[in-house]
Amino acid sequence: MEKWLAPEPGRGVRPNDPELSPPVSEPAAHTWHHVQPDLAGDQYVFAQGGAGEPPAGVAPFAVIREDEGLTLILTRDDADRAGLAYRYVAARITLRVNSALADVGLTAAFSRVLADAGISCNVIAGLAHDHLFVPWGQGARALALLRGL
Repeated sequence: MEKWLAPEPGRGVRPNDPELSPPVSEPAAHTWHHVQPDLAGDQYVFAQGGAGEPPAGVAPFAVIREDEGLTLILTRDDADRAGLAYRYVAARITLRVNSALADVGLTAAFSRVLADAGISCNVIAGLAHDHLFVPWGQGARALALLRGL
């Protein structure tokens, strides 16, 4: 399984072009047994970044544009340097597993393990990997649980 990247709009590919649609992968958890979760060493925070762009000198891990403004996911050090307020300090776990964005059940499988252990989890799916943000103090425990899958 792999993540899929669609061509840019206006590049002459029809929206329903079969080449853009990955083959449907079976929703079998056994295909995810090669999960290699990695725990980043930095603390991450979710901060509000206003309505425009992230502040100068800040390199967010992710930017989410919402109607209310930007949500920045960045290291705590960057947020502190920029004077950004935050309330949630997280550990970032990157799941090094080949999966397609259309796979069914991957997020549920990981979040269920963490939820059963009482660990909250915020998930961001990228083209290459999925990233889980868990409370900072629960990072090592969450990593151990995920490695047990």
